[in-house]
Amino acid sequence: MHFTAAKNLSTFIVCAFVALTAPASAQTNQATDKAHTHAHTADDIYRGIFEDDQIKPRQLSDWEGDWQSVYPFLKDGTLDEVMVHKAEHGERTASEYKAYYDIGYATDVERILFQGNTATFFRNGVPLQGEYKNDGYEVLTYAAGNRGVRYIFEKVSGDADAPQYFQFSDHRIAPAKADHYHLYWGNDRAALLNEVTNWPTYYPANLSGTEIADAMQAH
Repeated sequence: MHFTAAKNLSTFIVCAFVALTAPASAQTNQATDKAHTHAHTADDIYRGIFEDDQIKPRQLSDWEGDWQSVYPFLKDGTLDEVMVHKAEHGERTASEYKAYYDIGYATDVERILFQGNTATFFRNGVPLQGEYKNDGYEVLTYAAGNRGVRYIFEKVSGDADAPQYFQFSDHRIAPAKADHYHLYWGNDRAALLNEVTNWPTYYPANLSGTEIADAMQAH
């Protein structure tokens, strides 16, 4: 995914990153589920099963901090053990999963810094910065039947090449500090909502690749 537009790669399934499960495609949907008599648990929400009245607005402070892309760790083999773990519980080989996530994680933005209302994207060490405002959220319904929430922020000032929009997906639907996230960015809000093939993923910058691999396998 680049600054000029969300990068469309080949079609494949997307959902929980750490759990390493994935739905096929998405469409916006603000209220599709029938009312139930109970609120879903945190595990249900992580899997994309929740009620509309459980969704709450969130602020950029939920993602404040210094974040690193996991893509380099996939490329250098650090996450190979994660792919093996996935293969032991899934329907593909470890090499097939690695190819699968090579599409999903692909990005040239190695680091992102969120401070207050400011976002700084680092591409090959070069920063691009913008000030962003909250632009609400959208609920996505995936082909598998589960759902997700994209929290959206819009640029109000800053570098011309900084993305006009970015959208968070971190398997949460209410205010909480993120421990990792997928990020979609570009200049077309609606088009980003249809992006389900490339989802650059970020963990705290102070974690080693081994610590990230351990965190992925813990879920």
